[in-house]
Amino acid sequence: MQDQIKKKKNLITPAMTFILLFSIVSLFSDMTHEGAASIRGAYLSLLGASAATIGFVSGLGELMGYSLRLLFGRIADKTKRYWFITILGYTVDVLAVPALALAGEHGWIFASSLIIIERIGKAIKKPAKSTLMSFAATQEGVGKSFAISEMVDQFGAFLGPVMLYLTLLFKQSGSLQQRYAFALGLLIIPAAATILMLFFTKRKFPNPEQFEPEPKELVPFRLNRKFLLYLAGISLFAFGFIDYSLVLMHVSRTHAALSTGLSEVSSFVNSGTLPLLYAGAMLVDAAAAMVFGLMYDKKGMRALILSTALSAPFALLVFGNYGNAALLVGIAMWGIGMGAQESILKAAVAGIVPKASRGTGYGIFESVFGVFWFLGSWLLGVLYDVNLTVMIAVSVGAQLLAIPMYFLSSRCKED
Repeated sequence: MQDQIKKKKNLITPAMTFILLFSIVSLFSDMTHEGAASIRGAYLSLLGASAATIGFVSGLGELMGYSLRLLFGRIADKTKRYWFITILGYTVDVLAVPALALAGEHGWIFASSLIIIERIGKAIKKPAKSTLMSFAATQEGVGKSFAISEMVDQFGAFLGPVMLYLTLLFKQSGSLQQRYAFALGLLIIPAAATILMLFFTKRKFPNPEQFEPEPKELVPFRLNRKFLLYLAGISLFAFGFIDYSLVLMHVSRTHAALSTGLSEVSSFVNSGTLPLLYAGAMLVDAAAAMVFGLMYDKKGMRALILSTALSAPFALLVFGNYGNAALLVGIAMWGIGMGAQESILKAAVAGIVPKASRGTGYGIFESVFGVFWFLGSWLLGVLYDVNLTVMIAVSVGAQLLAIPMYFLSSRCKED
């Protein structure tokens, strides 16, 4: 009997405890910036930004947020100060979000700057954070570990938009811009919780690199064919995957047209319920991350191929104005794509790149991803104003072209 009790106590290993604690950090972080993301596109539009500007800012933010990860990944590998870099990045990231509330009328330039600063914070933290996670993940299964992390933090991504929805529901005074600003200001609460939880996790696990044994011999990291094909695949995926800011702006504009009889888009969409659409996408994201993360540990790259095939046509349903059901299905498919992006894509890097160079590997991966996210977001934002059909075709086509790259990468041996 005592042996059974002891076994139950040992079900959660120190490595898994670390993964869960770090996931809670991400939960509060996602409450903060995903809460803001649920109204960001509409907020920028209220402040005077055009569709092309929103696409450019979103893309530039991702470019800065991803391209700088190569630099900070190399710094993390050189200094091995993973915790310091992670804490610095998180602090910049989460504090820039509630500061959006300070943007006054026509303050889209100020708000856009804060969005870019937030992404720079992400650039600082991401390679070091992913590397810390990978040390524990290699002991528990990389697909499962990153999927658990994504599932927990996407619960935060669900709570953030719901928090904003309830705030907008009960605060009816003031203009829409003022109500949005008030809701964004309240995000200082999960931002502070993020930082406090991060310090608690560091205190409990000051040296998480000890979870993964040192390799018997140091293998220098090289850009081999397997990794290059994988980078080609994630580049195409990033290029075609439309940022939610543009999705949100389209839905809010189409709803606005409803009152004049120019649109047949869902009547349940309004300025107050917009965050709920994003919250729903985050729930799908969390479920998809868990399902495909577990599948990755068993099936490898085939899990990524399947998730990409399922999510790629989302633009057709979201931007095609086919009605309520199509809109909801399209947003759910967008959530599947995000779930794969945040779990399987990272898990694959941990399996390709050796421990000693993993910060650099994640930096390369995230930088390449960001460059193509920027180019795609900018082009798709421009195409939105020029020709919606072409925008949909480019989005769907680029994502589908990623599939053969994933397949070829999975067939390569690490040379």
